[in-house]
Amino acid sequence: MADAVEGDTAARRRFLPGLTRDNLPREVMAGVTLIAIAVPLNIGYAQIAGLPVTAGLYALILPTIVYALTVSSRQVVASPDAAAAALVASSLGGLAVAGSEDYSTLALAQAIIVGVMFLALSYFKLGFLANFLSKPILVGFVGGLALDIMVSQVSKMFGISQEAGSKFIDKVSTLVGDMGEFHVWSLVLSAIAVAILLLGRRWRPMVPWALVVLIVATVIVVAVGAEESGIDVLGEVPSGPPEFTLPVLDWSMWLALIPSALALTMITTAEGLLISRAYSEKNGYPVKPNRDLFAYGASNIVAGLSASLTVGSSTSRTAAMDQAGSRTQLPSIVLAAGTLLLVVFGTSLLADIPSPAIGAIVAVAIIPLLGFRDFQDLWHRDRTEFFIGVVCFLVTLLVGSIPGILVAFVLALTNLARRASNPAIDVLEHSGDPGESLLEDAPRGDTTAPGVIVVRLAAPLFFANADVFSQAVKKSIHAAGVENVDYLVVDMEAVTDIDVTGAESFEALQRWLVEQDIVMSFSRVRDDAIDRLDRMGLIDDYAIYPTNREAIADLELAEEEQREE
Repeated sequence: MADAVEGDTAARRRFLPGLTRDNLPREVMAGVTLIAIAVPLNIGYAQIAGLPVTAGLYALILPTIVYALTVSSRQVVASPDAAAAALVASSLGGLAVAGSEDYSTLALAQAIIVGVMFLALSYFKLGFLANFLSKPILVGFVGGLALDIMVSQVSKMFGISQEAGSKFIDKVSTLVGDMGEFHVWSLVLSAIAVAILLLGRRWRPMVPWALVVLIVATVIVVAVGAEESGIDVLGEVPSGPPEFTLPVLDWSMWLALIPSALALTMITTAEGLLISRAYSEKNGYPVKPNRDLFAYGASNIVAGLSASLTVGSSTSRTAAMDQAGSRTQLPSIVLAAGTLLLVVFGTSLLADIPSPAIGAIVAVAIIPLLGFRDFQDLWHRDRTEFFIGVVCFLVTLLVGSIPGILVAFVLALTNLARRASNPAIDVLEHSGDPGESLLEDAPRGDTTAPGVIVVRLAAPLFFANADVFSQAVKKSIHAAGVENVDYLVVDMEAVTDIDVTGAESFEALQRWLVEQDIVMSFSRVRDDAIDRLDRMGLIDDYAIYPTNREAIADLELAEEEQREE
């Protein structure tokens, strides 16, 4: 009997790591909570993306199952989120009319392309590319998308209709211009919904208040009568499970979707891997980033084949599951099963859900994405990175999501080049005072032997900083007096790599040193850098010393022998 129980537990661990007989009830209850959180939000996110409600619900079935069974993280919840939905809408709005069949086909194709990109990232182990999206860039990009969503949801809460695919400025103009014609009952219902969501979250955080709002709002509308009250409702939702279908498009349209798919892939990669790492470190279990990328790829391909939309990681739902004590992917399986039952047997329950209530739920959910605290934190920590975030925010908001992500990458590369072109360069030189100690790791201002300058570059030497390093060496020699310098020792401990431009800069510096009758040597060269230096032809004529102290001692000895001769 014991062997049977042990075997059953082992099987569950292989199926869903972390799942045991003891935590099974807790994981199932967490799944029920996840259903209550995810269903209302995905209805709203589908509307943001300009897709049928079923697209948001279908994303909770097959894509969720595939992700849960292939991902290495035990907690990250996969689902469409507000930023991804907004990016889908903004990228497809210029290619087709939101809500049309062509528009839905484009969304499916976009999800498949995203899936293929994820699989490529996983296969070639390129997840590190997402590191180019630094925090300021992510805050600005997601914040711009979030504010655009907020305006749409506020309009819905006021009962003001917005034209599908309109720009942010047009949305604001419509909202302000039609404010005097707002629908009273829509606003009242929205105000009640917001109050319940905000106050309820403080009072009982574990209660699925979004579901409570949908139920209460629907009961009110049914009791009063939607037509009599004038409140817009969701309407009839087709029933039935997702069906597999392959989107058929011209090659030109497939190519047109690549930029937006790349943006979706990079944003999801950066956010998803960050969340996965954070929770694995918090709760002490291993994760495999490339396997997680594969999970995103497989789930998005399935999403594109099952009438859904692009899925990524959900920060809010993952946090909710962590607070509920979940440490496995079982809640996602329960979510998929519950949603399947809903779309097969319970779509009639969705028909009378009021749109203002959905708008309130989504608006409250995306408040953290606006990044107010993050921008405040950036302002206090680094003004340059604050302005990078602001620029990305404004471009995304006023120009579009694709220009926003392009600007984000340009800013990331510019910021990287700016930092790399100004590496820390420590200069140790003789002050002229006799008897001073030779410190192997002396900071700036300490001294070496007479006639010796030690220069330490704390970065790889490449095209962005090669000239900066060369000029710093020359400046230090001129400051000490060319006639007073006999030896230059380059401390290579922190130099992990040298490119061709860096090597040519070294050669030019060596020629200048020869003209000044100064001998150059290397010290503390890393083992993995010696071969690189050799291929570049930089160590044939130079002495290499294990430490600065040994280099200086040998140079002092050589100087003493010259004086004796």
